[in-house]
Amino acid sequence: MLAALFRIARTALLGFWAGAALALPELDLREIAPGIFVHQGLYELPDTHNRGEIANIGFVAGERCVAVIDSGGSPEQGRALKAAIAARTAVPVCYVINTHVHPDHIYGNRAFKAPGVSFIGHHKLPQAMAMRAPYYIEKATRDLGYTLTAEDFVPPEVTVQDRMELDLGGRTLALTAHGPAHTDNDLSIYDAKTGTLWAADLLFIGHLPVVDGSLVGWLKEIQNLKAVPAKRAIPGHGPVISDWPSAIAAEERYLEQLAADVRTAIKQHKTMEQAMDSAGTSMRNDWLLFDEFNKRNVSSAFAALEWEDD
Repeated sequence: MLAALFRIARTALLGFWAGAALALPELDLREIAPGIFVHQGLYELPDTHNRGEIANIGFVAGERCVAVIDSGGSPEQGRALKAAIAARTAVPVCYVINTHVHPDHIYGNRAFKAPGVSFIGHHKLPQAMAMRAPYYIEKATRDLGYTLTAEDFVPPEVTVQDRMELDLGGRTLALTAHGPAHTDNDLSIYDAKTGTLWAADLLFIGHLPVVDGSLVGWLKEIQNLKAVPAKRAIPGHGPVISDWPSAIAAEERYLEQLAADVRTAIKQHKTMEQAMDSAGTSMRNDWLLFDEFNKRNVSSAFAALEWEDD
């Protein structure tokens, strides 16, 4: 009798655990313009608590199909985004656009891999994804609390060399492949129908900009972005901004000051370590996560600017 009760209790408990594993957290999505839905990420470093789900992600819905823009910072968030899309529109997903290689933007890709879905990215994204995947797999287990495999890294089947247009039905998205900036594989997306620029990590609001590509190149690409006739912009981190292009002014000031400070340090024959203690620090109070990323930015900038006159 006791053994039978134990078996019943064990079956019920296993059923509960299975149901809990299948349940997905509801993803908070806001429709910031007709047919454009955004989930705003957290101002945090990726860790086991937030599971790397720190970036702005979302989708654009047309009359024929949906384009996902960045799939999330974990496989689970990718599945949650897929469920949220199905709850809001009956049209299918036809494109998954990855704006660049960083983990918080690509780890949900596998959730969308299905017949009829094309993955799209910068022409340098496949190589960047292949090169970083082994390290990212190790880092996910160590720092984020979940396991990734090679199957979670879904590279773009269609790559953007310069510009490309995607027809979603009654809505066309214009994709632009940028030169080295935040990374060397940045894409931006513009929806002329609503005047919305999805700038991704080419635009940081509140969160200190992170240089993983080229500081000088980023300042150049900012000029190109400012020419886009957008009404609003969606950053990779931070709230949607409606005053474009003035919304990018704070980022531009920081990057310009960083470049000026690093160049001064180099002219004064300071070491990289000395520059890391001073460059950009006048803007510490203007940004969140400043101490976590500014020294990295100085290191990247110093290595590039040290040789710019040679």
